[in-house]
Amino acid sequence: MAATAHADPAPTAEEIHRTLAVAFDPDFYRAVYTDIPPEMDALWHYRVQGWREARDPAAWFSVAAYLADNPDVAARDAEPLHHFLTVGRREGRDIAGSPHALRYLEQVGWAPPWTPAGLEPRRRPEAAGAAPAPTAAPAISLDEARAAVSTAFDAAFYLAHNPDVAAAGMDPLEHFLVTGWREGRDPCAAFSVHDYLETYPDVAKSGLNPFAHYLVAGRAEGRQARHDLGFRYDVIARLTPVGERIAQSAAASARLVATPAARLTERLGQLGDLHITFSHDDYIAHSGGLQLCVRREGAAFRERGVAHLHLHPAAPWSAVRTAGEPGPLGVMLNGQPVGVFEAATVRAGLADATRAPARRSFAIHSLLGHDPDETADLLDAAGLREGFFWLHDFASLCVGVHLLRNDVADCGAPAADSPACGVCAYGPHRARHTEAHRRLFERLSLTVISPAEATLAFWRARTDLAARDAVVLPHATLAPRRGGLKAAGEGPFRVVFAGMPAPLKGWPVFRELAQRFAGDPRYEFHHLGGRSDPAAPARFQTVVVTEAEPLAMQAALEALAPDAALVWPLCRETFSFTAYEAAAAGAAVITWPDSGNVAAFAAEAGRGLVLADEAALFAAFESGEILALSRAKRRPRLCDLRYSRMTADVVAEAGA
Repeated sequence: MAATAHADPAPTAEEIHRTLAVAFDPDFYRAVYTDIPPEMDALWHYRVQGWREARDPAAWFSVAAYLADNPDVAARDAEPLHHFLTVGRREGRDIAGSPHALRYLEQVGWAPPWTPAGLEPRRRPEAAGAAPAPTAAPAISLDEARAAVSTAFDAAFYLAHNPDVAAAGMDPLEHFLVTGWREGRDPCAAFSVHDYLETYPDVAKSGLNPFAHYLVAGRAEGRQARHDLGFRYDVIARLTPVGERIAQSAAASARLVATPAARLTERLGQLGDLHITFSHDDYIAHSGGLQLCVRREGAAFRERGVAHLHLHPAAPWSAVRTAGEPGPLGVMLNGQPVGVFEAATVRAGLADATRAPARRSFAIHSLLGHDPDETADLLDAAGLREGFFWLHDFASLCVGVHLLRNDVADCGAPAADSPACGVCAYGPHRARHTEAHRRLFERLSLTVISPAEATLAFWRARTDLAARDAVVLPHATLAPRRGGLKAAGEGPFRVVFAGMPAPLKGWPVFRELAQRFAGDPRYEFHHLGGRSDPAAPARFQTVVVTEAEPLAMQAALEALAPDAALVWPLCRETFSFTAYEAAAAGAAVITWPDSGNVAAFAAEAGRGLVLADEAALFAAFESGEILALSRAKRRPRLCDLRYSRMTADVVAEAGA
């Protein structure tokens, strides 16, 4: 029987958040509910939305059971865990473990971080081989932690690296103190929560805020604020196992609720001329180079009176699907979402909608999230077998689509039985992709389209997939403007990074370059992109390429008039819009050999410079050798970018 409700005054939102943070387990919450965006604060999601959806905050507590056993709490619309912690526990109310959570624990052998009886925090295991700390971690109250942290906390850095906190309007310092550090979020560029807790298990065991401990005691004891092992170490340390990513995608897909089939039948009707595309996501809802390509392709076909049907996995996948794995498809018609449907429903709908003869074609831009046989069956329903396969990445060679060994070093796609594959996180899963693409090429007659000669040559040398044909069609070409010489600007040599500050795109290299030469009057550093990184001493300007402003980056680059653009991706780029946009604006492209088509593009006469590695890059700036790329010496010509219409150009050339 439920106990009588305790008449306490209503707590504030801040009080609720602080109380919940004590018992909420963000690791458990994210592992069970994989649909939560990685940039969103897990506790914030639970407070605002999760508990109303009966999502459990920890392995030992069941939201549904507590509300069912305590109808007075349910009637008050009170969040159940906070009620139990502040009221129910005092009143002797029982709690029940979530069956969903307990099944999960049985699978992974996860011990609950909190015991219901005493609510004592879990003791973290000792780090293997870690040396004992000089002294035991001292007790630090929340007020002491706040006083210590507030003096060194970088609010701008925190908000820039945690857009979910900024979007929610939370106070960054308060968020870090209450929940952020528990989620591994760093308070400033100079301190790593992950590194500190990993290095000093006594602090991890204590449950203390690691940054507060460092400021109050650790720094004086000679403890290190972060590993000084380079950004590649950090990337590897945070690499999510491939099998775990696949399991998360499958779980998210299994939770999706399909749209009634009648909706698909109604929207498709009887289709005449039709072009079908496949990719890894909704090209309208997400932005990026591939998405812009599909958008241009669809628009080009619609201009010719051809309907555009787009199919993508309704939940994101980082790998192809295999038979038996759940994978409802998102369906879009002429840029508008139709719904989420099982593949069998889409196949039946396509068969009904394409009975009348008409011109039809298809292009596969990405097989991520798709099953090759399912894809071939869908196309068969529309009477299609001959089509096109785009090389936007190297997913046909490995599940590591960027061909980066452990996400940090170009691997060159060696033989699958090579020692190199044996030490890579992607190695055990590589066959998943090669076999799936082999099956796709066996079932369909595919012409491979590459955006660059260098990309096609590399792909041909690394695979024996039986393509019907292969063509090169650049996503864009440079058209010099008449009289378009760009006058040299006065002042220091301007270096720009264009795009999001992501390791994959070489941001840490630019950041270190800017930090090393921040006080050098010869240089000036700029960043154009969607978000800033306060750790880089560079002048930031928000620039986002959208459907409404497809030339936003080129226009911003032209207005800035940089001498050079650092385009230093860790991965082998198949094209690189950034390199072309920079060159069109008159900037020299600085890159390295591992950048794929960027290196091939920069090596062309007058385009830029290909340096051997990062050491050579820093040396070129130190010596001043890089100044030879200044506008005054190169007198670059401005260009316009002429974008292709993607598959529509190939189909038109074939006379289809």
